[in-house]
Amino acid sequence: MNRWMKYIRPYLPFFIIGPLCMIIEVIGEVVMPKLLAVVINLANRGELTVASSLGVMGLMILTAAIMMAGGVGGAYFGAKASVNFAADLRADAFAKVQTYSFSSIDKYSTGSLVTRLTNDVTQLQNFVNMLLRMALRAPGMLIAALIMAISLKPSLSVVLAVSIPLLLLTVGLIIKTGFFRFSKQQKKIDALNSTVQESITNVRVVKSFVREDYEVEKFKTANSELKNAGYSAMKLMIFISPIMTLIMNFTILAVIWFGGSIVLDFGMEIGDLSAFISYTTQILSSLMTVTMLLMFSSRALASARRIREVLDEEVDLTDKDAQHPDLALTEGKIEFKDVSFRYYKHSEESVLNHINLTIEPGSTVGIIGSTGCGKTTLVSLIPRLYDVDEGEVLVDGVNVKDYSLVNLRDGVGMVLQKNTLFSGSIAENLRWGDPNATEEELREAAMSAQADKFITSFTDGYDSMLERGGRNVSGGQRQRLCIARTLLKKPKIIILDDSTSAVDTATEAQIRRAFREELKASTKIIIAQRIGSVMDADAIIVMNEGRIVGMGKHDELLVNCPEYLEIYESQADMRKKEGV
Repeated sequence: MNRWMKYIRPYLPFFIIGPLCMIIEVIGEVVMPKLLAVVINLANRGELTVASSLGVMGLMILTAAIMMAGGVGGAYFGAKASVNFAADLRADAFAKVQTYSFSSIDKYSTGSLVTRLTNDVTQLQNFVNMLLRMALRAPGMLIAALIMAISLKPSLSVVLAVSIPLLLLTVGLIIKTGFFRFSKQQKKIDALNSTVQESITNVRVVKSFVREDYEVEKFKTANSELKNAGYSAMKLMIFISPIMTLIMNFTILAVIWFGGSIVLDFGMEIGDLSAFISYTTQILSSLMTVTMLLMFSSRALASARRIREVLDEEVDLTDKDAQHPDLALTEGKIEFKDVSFRYYKHSEESVLNHINLTIEPGSTVGIIGSTGCGKTTLVSLIPRLYDVDEGEVLVDGVNVKDYSLVNLRDGVGMVLQKNTLFSGSIAENLRWGDPNATEEELREAAMSAQADKFITSFTDGYDSMLERGGRNVSGGQRQRLCIARTLLKKPKIIILDDSTSAVDTATEAQIRRAFREELKASTKIIIAQRIGSVMDADAIIVMNEGRIVGMGKHDELLVNCPEYLEIYESQADMRKKEGV
């Protein structure tokens, strides 16, 4: 409960006033049958006069008005409380996801996180709203109506002693079955969301491989599984109302049967019997409401557990143990000291094995090697996207764990393999590197990245709008925009992870020249597949199966590193075949 009090406390008045308003409505509903009984009894005895009828009618109208005020107030404050509760919970969950390290994100699928922050939070919102409106109203109605019914005719209340336990038994069986079914339904929603997101995000690949039919069948499978899970859960809801109604009708029939005998044989007044029937209906309706509330609670509990998993996820990359949280990068010197790393901590094989490496500030270093040899993993340890398993990574002589994450990552500019842009203008995307950058600074960064020419060719120039992911520009244009965005950070360390693979060699050469001339003080690390992209670097690192197997200049590696020579010759042969 302490977990959720954080979201209740700011809106505590709404959480208190709402249920109190519903209690006012309950009082009115309990009083109304008694007033009606008075009218019927007076009429049955022939004692009903204009004055007495007007008096009772006035009380009934006043009661109805108070009931309406209570009902409206309860609904209003319930909505206010539940909406604010959900908004704060959703904001906290989203903020927590933003703190996740890559390893934390790897634990959840994107579709699952989307479901948890949307559908699951909405389920909790609806439950809180229903809880505030019904948590006091239904039990209050049950107790008050039961007291009134017993006070009218204790002997007739025996009927309730049979029907109420029967209803409670039914409720227990339904709740026991419901929790598992609703949990399963939420998991199927996760799977469907993941399928939809993957298919839509990669729609160009789907179309290029003519796999539309496959994706349709894949969606049908996920959709069918969700349908079956939903139907399994809803079957409880389908049967609950008829069963409850059947029990209610049999109870009312029994009340009328035995009550009629009491009226004839023991002089019970008709108005009192009418009131007893009304109270019986209120009692059984309250039990039905409690049942529905418990049914919703089983689904809400499943959603609450899933949201709690997101909020309670232990973030393994934090600043709490940082020895120098205020320190910023000043030079850009990088050292790897006997570094080993594995993505799956129980795996026997490491992705990186005992890496020892020093990169001097201001130098340009190329990294080359076969796919999967650990190049991207190596550079990901510098801005601490992952933590090492063994050894340590130092920047400017300080362990990266001793920097604050903000200061460390502010000093490192990284252009990832996957070039991600956001919906908005080109200028807005570039200002991710520096929110306060002037138009002139935007243009300078774009010119260094060889992006200014194509940007200015657009009708709206830097105000041109990009679709989500930059889908309305080419792959090479996306790469250059991402490079320009990173240049605006003016980082001490800049990492290009195969970030010029989609541009032609002439443009790539111009980008490298701009780096040499304009980023002399920055340490530059270039991961590349083409040797031509790194052959003029101060040093080239050759990696194979998570180890450094060679390091030096281009000419030195051709003589001293067989792996480098093999890559060079294979690319030379390819160039000959292509006539280059």
